[in-house]
Amino acid sequence: MLKHILLSFFFLLLSACSPEETSGPGEVHWDREICTHCNMAVGDRHYAAQVRGAPAGEKTKLYKFDDIGCAIIWLKDQSWKDQPGTEIWVKDHRNGEWIDALKASYVKPKISPMNYGLGAQKEVTEGALDYTQATAYIMLSEKEHHQHGGLNPTNQK
Repeated sequence: MLKHILLSFFFLLLSACSPEETSGPGEVHWDREICTHCNMAVGDRHYAAQVRGAPAGEKTKLYKFDDIGCAIIWLKDQSWKDQPGTEIWVKDHRNGEWIDALKASYVKPKISPMNYGLGAQKEVTEGALDYTQATAYIMLSEKEHHQHGGLNPTNQK
């Protein structure tokens, strides 16, 4: 009995020392982690996004977001955004499966956590946007509605 307990303890210690994942989406602690961009809780299992990357020569980090819009807005300011090792993952709005954001198809209008209105899915459907089009759509939405930038300058006196 003691032998089994010690063996179990050894494997537990060994697994705790295993290296952190360096690719693919990571585990999300729903409603306990905050969005890297907007600081809201990451809680919607159908619209969350993740970015994995780092500047050249640095250890890869995983960043979590409550909406693909937050990931896109945040990523545009990262010097390493176009490096080959950068990964972007998004949840499929229908089943919550993680999919490669660069290969996803984006449909609208959807009610997403930060109101960017895009749902990602694997399959291309009529009227859906690809990643480049979705990025442009999000950036236009951010500019027009100024969702994360404070007061809209046209409304200031």
